[in-house]
Formats: sequence, structure tokens, C-alpha cells
Amino acid sequence: MGESMAEYRFLTTWLLEADRERVWDAVYESERWPDWWKGVLETERLADGDRTGIGQVGRYVWKSRLPYRLEFTMRTTRVERPLVLEGEASGELVGIGRWRFFEEDGVTAAVYEWNVHTTRAWMNLLAPIARPVFAVNHDYVMRNGGRGIAKLLGARLLALD
Repeated sequence: MGESMAEYRFLTTWLLEADRERVWDAVYESERWPDWWKGVLETERLADGDRTGIGQVGRYVWKSRLPYRLEFTMRTTRVERPLVLEGEASGELVGIGRWRFFEEDGVTAAVYEWNVHTTRAWMNLLAPIARPVFAVNHDYVMRNGGRGIAKLLGARLLALD
């Protein structure tokens, strides 16, 4: 199996004029993402976790500017409301996604770390040339999310990085 895997590390910050708990709730309730996050085509809960949400499994289908859909599942591995939410991805992307939430003076920073590798052979094959395209694509999807959550919460989006 000498296939090389392409690894990606992304960091996104949404700065919102909103209470951390409201931002947390919107992110945590991923079944509702398609309502407000352009690019999220489908979300489906496959398994309930324990009473804190650990072990919950969801399936996600994403569409961006590129002419393909990306599908993966996330298993929640860490829930510390309203500070940290973390999960393990499997499927077409494998790795760790981690949300962290910070609040000061009514402004919340939602910071998302996405450290994954692709499992589809064509993605790995194209990685050297596709890497910047995938990065722009990820940025596009996350910008849509930042704008969408601000609209959902009726909050000002102060920064998107």
C-alpha cells in the first residue's frame, strides 16, 4: 500500500459580536448547518453519543466551488461546553477537527483547526498541484460559514480569518 497521503492543516477564526453560548449552540447543532451554512448539503446523525455528546456520529456532505462533493463522518471525542468541541473524521477525509471558543466583552472568537488527510486516490495523486486549490476551497467554505452563523445569530461578523 505505498500510496502517499496528502495532509492538510487549516486554521480558521470567526470573530462574532455574540455570546459564546449562542455561537457554541449553533456549531454544536450540526444537523441544522444546511439551514445557514452554504456548502453544507447534508448532515445526518448516525449515532447518539452519551449524555454529554461524546461518541455522537454524524455524516456530512459538502459542496464548494470545485466540481465534486466531499463526504465524511465525524465522531465526537471531546465536549466541554462552551469551550471545546472535537471530533475524528473518517471517510474521504481522515483526521481531527477541533473548535475552541473564547469570549471577551461580548465578542466571541470561534477558532477551528482542521488537520486531515485525503483518502481518495485522485486527491492524493493531484495533491502537489491541488493543495493551493483545496486551501482556497476550504477558505471559501469557512467564509460562508462565518457569514451564515452571523446572519443566523443576528450578530455582527467582526473578522473572518
